[in-house]
Amino acid sequence: MAVSASLSAINAPVRRTFIPSLLPADQLTAGLALSRLSFQIMLTTGPALAGLITAAPGLGLRACYLIDAASFACSLYGVARLPALPRTAGAARPGLRAVGAGVRYIGRSRVLAGAFLADLAATVFGLPIALFPAINAERYGGDPRTLGLFTTAIGVGGLVSAALSGPVGRIARQGRAMLGAVAVWGAAFAGFAVISTLWLTLVMLAVAGAADTFTVVFRGTIVQQITPEEFRGRVTAADYVVGVSGGQLGNLEAGALGSLTSPAISALAGGLATVASAAVIGLALPAFARYQRRPAADVAHPGLLQRQPAADVGRPGQPQRQEGTAGQERVKPG
Repeated sequence: MAVSASLSAINAPVRRTFIPSLLPADQLTAGLALSRLSFQIMLTTGPALAGLITAAPGLGLRACYLIDAASFACSLYGVARLPALPRTAGAARPGLRAVGAGVRYIGRSRVLAGAFLADLAATVFGLPIALFPAINAERYGGDPRTLGLFTTAIGVGGLVSAALSGPVGRIARQGRAMLGAVAVWGAAFAGFAVISTLWLTLVMLAVAGAADTFTVVFRGTIVQQITPEEFRGRVTAADYVVGVSGGQLGNLEAGALGSLTSPAISALAGGLATVASAAVIGLALPAFARYQRRPAADVAHPGLLQRQPAADVGRPGQPQRQEGTAGQERVKPG
């Protein structure tokens, strides 16, 4: 498991750089939504297929793992068919100095900071997955089928929203949209905490899954659009760390608070804290709340030209600039 997690930490950030490197800017959001759709299909159908294989006579758990391992041949074939991605001119050499430069870049970018903080708020406060068994036992007698419906509802909500995410690419104010999605995520889990009717509980979880998909797509689009080519790998790695660590910290927070109070109170408090955090981030980081999708004409395709530095990152002593909707720069205080 440790080896698998270590390889995933290397593989996932690199894989996420493929989409912006292969697609023009006006198709970036659609490409990220399609990637999320494939993830949701895997999340929904994968466990069910594994269960069928494991339960099939003559197969069992060992055959399930062997089939899973063999399926990676398809992934290797897909990677082998990718075109060569040219190395960015002037790219930093790998090492601690390059890592430090990437961290400093993120610290200077209020838009990146807002995107990462919004995602952390959603996962740390509003992801009570660890509470599902306790809430299921408290309300529904611990029926394992009901517990399975909890996670399935989230996956179905994410799958439906990913399949219908075409209009997302036309949303201009993506910072505000991401904050709205985070607030809906928190409100849905707060509703899950107080509703006892099973079908309404599953609706709340499906809404949360849909909001999660929109949050991931908006965050991915923002990160890829404003990050220059030479920083993309390091910023994408930070994006991966935020996405993975937030959920683990959220389970720890939800379980600790649930042990001190009750599972329902923990889920309710986390959902309300997520909504409040979205509002605070929008007020504290107005550059993120005002961030607008950059027109395709203003973003050079990374396979042809190197991107310019992100518009929201200023140098010490200079005002920060943000792209206007008409392609003009408007100056705002540093």
